[in-house]
Amino acid sequence: MDHPNAAEGAQYLRRVDPVMGHLIDRVGRLPPEPRLAGTHFGALTRAIVYQQLSGRAAETIYGRFEALFGGRSPSPAEVLAVSDEQLRSVGLSRAKTVYIRDLARHVNNGTLPIDRLHELDNAAVLEALTDCKGIGVWTAQMFLMFRLGRPDVLPAHDLGIRKAVQHVYHLRHLPTPEQVLARGKIWSPYATFAAWYLWRSLELPEAASARRRPSKKKATAKRGTPKRALKKRRASKAARKKTSREPL
Repeated sequence: MDHPNAAEGAQYLRRVDPVMGHLIDRVGRLPPEPRLAGTHFGALTRAIVYQQLSGRAAETIYGRFEALFGGRSPSPAEVLAVSDEQLRSVGLSRAKTVYIRDLARHVNNGTLPIDRLHELDNAAVLEALTDCKGIGVWTAQMFLMFRLGRPDVLPAHDLGIRKAVQHVYHLRHLPTPEQVLARGKIWSPYATFAAWYLWRSLELPEAASARRRPSKKKATAKRGTPKRALKKRRASKAARKKTSREPL
């Protein structure tokens, strides 16, 4: 089913941003409703398991994780009752084992008000979740968007969002997170829906063909640039990347 505010949000985005309006037409559907099944704790443990894994691999590991608890999402107390070795046996990495147990401890001792998260504002949810090991701003934002259904979240550091903004708005360079936030001011209070459409834009045929098409600069280099000049250019580019890389 569609998100309860999806039609209103799409209409608003069309009005304030014609480029986004065209993208909405191209995608041709509305954002889905939040994923309400299960518990907040279950949604967060699932998010941790899925971090940096392909969907299929993560699904397999998460299925084994639930199998430890009778084929269902466990409570925090149940997670704390099993050993690290049992958690590792289902395919969880050492780090993710630490993260899930730390989340369970925060919930169990009351420092993370898991059952009241939906009552808190966005900033308070972000602060509460990122206090747990392994839950960064991006994971907390995904929880806000797809679990709590908050309509005004813009994950500006997400690489997919940045690439989509570059493609949809025909920018020469990949925008910085700050530039994405500046451009996205007009999408508020429906930035979540704008982000969803930007992700969908990467699935459109024109986006795929743009990724396959070599840039004019690369094509020129392939045809006539001497190897020595190419090596020098690559070395210079690598040096620039090294000195401008942002801290994690």
